[in-house]
Amino acid sequence: MTPPASLMDARSVAELRQSIQHCAERGLSVASKWSSELYYAIPSNKRDGLTSEAFATFSTSTPARSRSPRPSLSFADPSPASSAALCIPVIPGNQTHLSPHFSDVRAQETELEIQDEAALFAARAFMTAKEFTRVEFTVKNCKSAKAQFIYVYSCFLAAERKAQRDWYRQNNTRGQPPVPINRLLTTLLDMVKNATDPWLLFLKAVFLSRLNRREEAIESIIRSISGYHWNWSVWTLLCSCVGDGDELTALLPLLPLPATHPLILMFQIRTMNELHSPSEHELAMCDRLLGDDCFRDSAWVMSLRACALYHLHDFGQAEKQFEKILAIAPHRIDDIDVYSNILYVTDNRLKLSRLAHEFLELDKDRPEVCCLVGNHYSLRAEHEKAVKYFRRATELDRTYLSAWTLMGHEYVEMKNSHAAIEAYRRAVDVNRKDYRAWYGLGQAYELLSMHRYALYYYQHATALRPYDVRLWQAQGACYEEIGRLKEAVECLKRALLGADPRETTIHMKLAKLYEELDDQAEAAAYHRRVVEICRIEERPVQDYAKSSIFVARHHMVIVGGDLLLAKDYLERVANSNAEEVAQASDWLKKLKSVLITRPPIPITEENSDR
Repeated sequence: MTPPASLMDARSVAELRQSIQHCAERGLSVASKWSSELYYAIPSNKRDGLTSEAFATFSTSTPARSRSPRPSLSFADPSPASSAALCIPVIPGNQTHLSPHFSDVRAQETELEIQDEAALFAARAFMTAKEFTRVEFTVKNCKSAKAQFIYVYSCFLAAERKAQRDWYRQNNTRGQPPVPINRLLTTLLDMVKNATDPWLLFLKAVFLSRLNRREEAIESIIRSISGYHWNWSVWTLLCSCVGDGDELTALLPLLPLPATHPLILMFQIRTMNELHSPSEHELAMCDRLLGDDCFRDSAWVMSLRACALYHLHDFGQAEKQFEKILAIAPHRIDDIDVYSNILYVTDNRLKLSRLAHEFLELDKDRPEVCCLVGNHYSLRAEHEKAVKYFRRATELDRTYLSAWTLMGHEYVEMKNSHAAIEAYRRAVDVNRKDYRAWYGLGQAYELLSMHRYALYYYQHATALRPYDVRLWQAQGACYEEIGRLKEAVECLKRALLGADPRETTIHMKLAKLYEELDDQAEAAAYHRRVVEICRIEERPVQDYAKSSIFVARHHMVIVGGDLLLAKDYLERVANSNAEEVAQASDWLKKLKSVLITRPPIPITEENSDR
């Protein structure tokens, strides 16, 4: 049997290695850090061997322009289906051919970069120091594509900084907009509207995305990826443009890389984690990426896997995965907030306290650390201190979604519904795809007894996470409060689809609702299910005594009821120490008189088949 092809061949290793420098030269520090982490995680013997092989056969120059012209990527025709909007005529996995004049273009670009060398060196230093206006001035008259990228990017970053300052200046005032407004976006977009360079196409996608022109942004992203694969920032941007799992499924065949390419796998896992909907399929992808032929010791890929386990509510395995990450990279702060959430949910106070103190000493000005410390105080029921640290996290990073959401949770605990609503609204402004903020808004409005408002937000949450039991239960409770019992029943039935088979609370609730709807047969059916589950689980009779009496009483009053079943149920309760013993004994007496006048009909094989 032929072994599976290696995910990281010589060419891919060489491209990853180059991307470290290519991203750093353009000021994309996050993408450069990501490439460095992955390159470092490749086993050294494999990395050195493949790199030597690759550099013997592969040119190391950076393409200055997109390769051969792409097929039409127009999104102009509207479509009612989200997936249809992504129907771009691109053949998956195809490698684009070099255009006849590519060598001439590359040579010309190299010559321009040599001419711009001094300015590029200075711009890179200024970019590192975050002196964006100096970068603008330094490369303004340069001609190379790299200098053009740095110029436009520095203009964008300077405008972002100004927008942030103006926004914070209006903090806690009525005139403050939900998010900072960068008024230069349209001008910046005009600068790159005819771009063909993959890096400039990335910036074009950033501007389009910020202007809520999502389909056009996706088009530019695909063209950028086609010209340069290993810019992780463009993949992150694409992840933020995907609305749900169906859109992701429609998008994957349109990407200009084979389905087994490491970038496709990482993008898919990251997107499903962002949508809070990973599955065993994504875990299998993580395991493949962590194989000996790929990124065996990558803390970043392990973190992807840990986050997938967290969203799957497998907290035990997720905790073990984070412990393994900290053993490899003890000072890694990325995703430490997710680890703190796991320790919070599992009520591991000792480990959470130790982790909070260690990382607070390491870097107290990282939002992830502030979130970790906030969770530590929240678990100790010191909600004011928890809010202080969550607010500090949002001051360090306004787009830090977890801090806004967790701050809302703390305000709910403090019964401060209005402050909770404000925090959750900020979370929704940051990311409308996060179900937790919508769910939090629903909870806050429930505290105010505004059940119709709560219902609206719960519906948003269930649309984003359709198999979450809690969300359907919450929606059902709202329907019950406003007297729409049939809708409440439908919600609880949906909740049962994702519930534990041994769950009894939802069954009891459904039985109660059917009683209120005067549908005794359905109520008895759910009560009987409660009894069956409890007896299989060998739970105490107290847990199902009321259900037993209801089922027995129902069979006693209906025509053709199962009197032997009623007798069995009543005797179990009468012989127990449940509170309903006297009630069960009274019904047993009535049952004996019923048995005299109406003998039970034995259930034969013929009857049961019928």
